[in-house]
Amino acid sequence: MKYSRITGTGSYLPEKILTNAELERMVETSDDWIVSRTGVRERRIAAEGENTVDLAERAARPAIEAAGIDTQDIDLIVLATTTPDQVFPATACLLQKRLELHGCPAFDIQAVCTGFVYALDVADKFIRTESAKCALVVGAETFSRIIDWTDRATCVLFGDGAGAVIIQAQDAPGIISSHLHADGQYTSLLEVPAGVSQSYDKVRNGQAYVRMGGSEVFKVAVNTLGQIVDETLAANNMQKSDVTWLVPHQANIRIIAATARKLGISMDHVVVTVDRHGNTSAASIPLAFDEAVRDGRIKRDDTVLMEAFGGGFTWGSVLLKY
Repeated sequence: MKYSRITGTGSYLPEKILTNAELERMVETSDDWIVSRTGVRERRIAAEGENTVDLAERAARPAIEAAGIDTQDIDLIVLATTTPDQVFPATACLLQKRLELHGCPAFDIQAVCTGFVYALDVADKFIRTESAKCALVVGAETFSRIIDWTDRATCVLFGDGAGAVIIQAQDAPGIISSHLHADGQYTSLLEVPAGVSQSYDKVRNGQAYVRMGGSEVFKVAVNTLGQIVDETLAANNMQKSDVTWLVPHQANIRIIAATARKLGISMDHVVVTVDRHGNTSAASIPLAFDEAVRDGRIKRDDTVLMEAFGGGFTWGSVLLKY
């Protein structure tokens, strides 16, 4: 039986930094309020003309280099995004063109902030069934394009960026298990209430913005992520102490801290980037993972738990040996 293992990581952040001090001049808020409620101090914003595929490519290339492979070795591209460049083709196909790949499957996954976890699970199953040997998995977002910058409940939270991993077929387990869930009854709590076949006038007039019921989302997220920790450990007959690193979705420092307490893990072993990146949706986990791999915190054979919660609601986890 074949398993999949991460062999390379990469990430990219746009150059423009938007600080809380700058937001204070744009909307009625304060640095103290933003930091105490969310943990965010600054976020990156894509430049005019800088699109999701641009971010994805600049994250993918260092991942390919780190894996020590040739681009032509890639036989699957799965890209998680909520902010695709076009209605179609998929942003994965646009990335495939940039990488000069021809013929391999390439498609997008839309599970909002849980998108990278979903994408990693799908790519892992391709490899386990021997339908692919080398997959590029990307989370990329230009979330700033769907933010109402007059809405202080949402504009303080989100940023842009991309992260990527290469996973390859190996004989020993890398990705140990993944656990995916969704519950559509909560859609109104976190959504963009417009689209191509509904309220298209809002899209056409640039009014397709994120809407969120913050306190309600917080409560469901904390409970749900606590449950996914228990589910993941129980499925693998593991103890909390077996987990070396927690790499959570970077939505809110209070949610991250609550999940760490549930896992019984010190914050010293939680990768936190929300203070510098904000919530980059599907990009947040691969961005954080790449940072911790490259600075030497996450080492080979460490046991890593990735977990995320997003609009839909969707939620999920991936347990892996790096």
